Amino acid sequence: MTRLNPKVDFAFKKLFGSEENKDIFISFVNSIVSKEDQICDIEFKNPYMEAEFVGDKKSILDVKAKDLNGRYYNLEVQIKGQEYYDKRALYYWSRLYTSQLKKAGRYETLNKTVSIHVLVYNRLEDKGFHNEFKILNTKTHKPHFEDLEIHVIELEKFNKALPQLKSALDLWVTFLKEAENYSLEDIPKELEEVPEIKKAIVELETMYFNESEIDIYDARLKWFRDQHSELMYVRNRCLKQGKEKGLKEGREVGIKEGKEKGLKEGKEKGLKEGQMGRNFEIAKMMLKDKESIDKIIRFTGLTKEIIHSL
Repeated sequence: MTRLNPKVDFAFKKLFGSEENKDIFISFVNSIVSKEDQICDIEFKNPYMEAEFVGDKKSILDVKAKDLNGRYYNLEVQIKGQEYYDKRALYYWSRLYTSQLKKAGRYETLNKTVSIHVLVYNRLEDKGFHNEFKILNTKTHKPHFEDLEIHVIELEKFNKALPQLKSALDLWVTFLKEAENYSLEDIPKELEEVPEIKKAIVELETMYFNESEIDIYDARLKWFRDQHSELMYVRNRCLKQGKEKGLKEGREVGIKEGKEKGLKEGKEKGLKEGQMGRNFEIAKMMLKDKESIDKIIRFTGLTKEIIHSL
């Protein structure tokens, strides 16, 4: 298996945010954005630097880049859910967007800004592991204010097996989810078809860390595992509580429905028996008045045999 886990933000930034790995960043981003926004080269705005992580275990380790057309990109991985994730996502997008406007700059210098969030946990109610957000006209659904674009990739929602992989994004998400289970000797052939993914696996296997970087990675890895374990615990507890609540409510509904059904059936039976008793009395009175059997049948609905037995 690979020596490093790409879902640990420290390794993620070194893998996707280093100058020597520009092609990895470009390939991954191109698997997400539209055909019109495909990029061929980028300039990192905050390249990987060991010094920025020293003594900091909880900073946001994102990758910022600018392509040849002036578009800006922000790429990051998150392992822990946040109550105000939506506001935070917009805030960091807006910071990168407004950072383009230099002192005394002009609005026409602002360019499209794309945020890509890789979430290890589930956040959105939307189905599908990849959801794209833009500003739309609510009547026509036509995109407008096209400089804003946010992509959310939820790894937990992705459950395709290797033979089911179709798109480049399928392959990249499989890499992110499973890379720590691969090695140089057993890279799946489906992933080898993308040179940048193969390179990424090799990088994770051979990436050099000096002593301080190893300490930083180990600390972030421990934090990652602790947070992931907490997420799994909370999720399983919620599932258990939801199941128990569902069973309880199901029992209560069943008892209520059974009671209501019993009352309804009892009432119907009582009414039916009451009506039958009245028909018997009517039949007896008509027999006493020497009415014909056919007439009694028409009035009471009783059978000829029942009438004769009265």
